[in-house]
Amino acid sequence: MKRQQQFLRGAALAGALSCAAFAQDYRYPGADDAARQTAPQPVQVQPAPVQQQVPPATVAPAPPPPQCATCGTVDSIRIMEKAGEGSAVGLIAGGLLGGLVGHQIGQGRGNTAATIVGAAGGAYAGHQVEKNAKRTLHYDVTVRMDDGTLRTIGYDVEPGFRSGHKVRFIDGRLTRI
Repeated sequence: MKRQQQFLRGAALAGALSCAAFAQDYRYPGADDAARQTAPQPVQVQPAPVQQQVPPATVAPAPPPPQCATCGTVDSIRIMEKAGEGSAVGLIAGGLLGGLVGHQIGQGRGNTAATIVGAAGGAYAGHQVEKNAKRTLHYDVTVRMDDGTLRTIGYDVEPGFRSGHKVRFIDGRLTRI
């Protein structure tokens, strides 16, 4: 216990001393010299000798790089989702499954009503599931050609390009440069 108290007293003393050291007014050596406290004397400036300026050599600008008629930059990629079409398969399968589940509920007329409601709900759900399963994605890639025109090309699979990629049209398809 005594060791802890001694340690804490020593730490407090060290902290107080370090704070006192930072609080001390520090002045640069010679700040009180009389020579440093006199008014500054004006400086005599002599004009610089005049030099003749040599006109810069004229350099012809570099010719622009040849423009590629089939080259451009990917401007944007739009992902279009086409909803799938449902057929009677999803409708019938969902209706049968819903009817079986609905038949497990209740007795008598309640059982019949549950079977009908289950079949209707199952038919709707089966139709929606089939439409979701058959949906497709279509990618429209817009390219800003080097001449400033825009061209759009469609893909059924992800094209592998991003905005800003340099591309070239070859045989109606895009290839990355």
